[in-house]
Amino acid sequence: MATTHLTKVDFLTKIANYEANPTSWEYLGDKPCIIDFYANWCGPCKMVAPILEELSDEYKEQITIYKVNTEEQQELAAAFGIRSIPSIMFCPMDGQPQMAQGALPKATFKQAISDVLLGAKKTV
Repeated sequence: MATTHLTKVDFLTKIANYEANPTSWEYLGDKPCIIDFYANWCGPCKMVAPILEELSDEYKEQITIYKVNTEEQQELAAAFGIRSIPSIMFCPMDGQPQMAQGALPKATFKQAISDVLLGAKKTV
């Protein structure tokens, strides 16, 4: 399963309608996701792209991986305060999304998938 490109309209229907709910996050997806905010000219983004494709195949039953081209979707990037790329949003089924910036190594993505998205339960 390859990564899927999102437009603002797609985001509002598949991820979260931040226009209808500007003060609260309500995730609309049917499984956790990663969203890669990138640009075609960005060197670090090009380093992350094949890692995300690999992860998309490895976790195809558990998570979805999306890409948002910040050059084409400037309003969407601005809505989430994207100032540097790549910026990666991890969206769990419950709770708030978490952001990471920079060209993360595959091991870091896998750890975030385990901890943030697939809910390695923490005990108090």
